[in-house]
Amino acid sequence: MKKTLIAFMIASLGAFTVLAQDTAKGEAKEAGRDVKQAGKDTGHAAKHTAKSVKKGTKKAVHKSAKATKKGANKVEDKTR
Repeated sequence: MKKTLIAFMIASLGAFTVLAQDTAKGEAKEAGRDVKQAGKDTGHAAKHTAKSVKKGTKKAVHKSAKATKKGANKVEDKTR
């Protein structure tokens, strides 16, 4: 009976050790996936921000060009 109990305890300890190692590896893989996903999300956010900045800059340039043209027309009308 004692030998059976000792054998059972050794087998349980071995199984627990293997299970603990698999769990740690699984957690490491999961953490790696999380980091990869965070990197992708950051890239998408950067693209979105860049597109918004481009659109805002284009709008500002066109608006200022329109105002400059309007001012130039006023000056031209006054000099006639």
